[in-house]
Amino acid sequence: MKKTYKIDVDCANCANKMEVAAKNTEGVKDAVVNFMTLKMKVEFEEGADVDAVMQEVLKNCKKAESDCEIFF
Repeated sequence: MKKTYKIDVDCANCANKMEVAAKNTEGVKDAVVNFMTLKMKVEFEEGADVDAVMQEVLKNCKKAESDCEIFF
């Protein structure tokens, strides 16, 4: 399953940090962050609990870039 989320991030480098953090989250098959559109596209592993995985993605992104936000 793929979902797109609106994000808030200050710079392209920060967006890249978010993308790496999201990709390294368990349950995420792939993630792409587009700084220009302020969107994050996430592809989830088969059978993953989307809500739980996204909470972990947000937590991991906050570790990489503390002032980022993902709108569920």
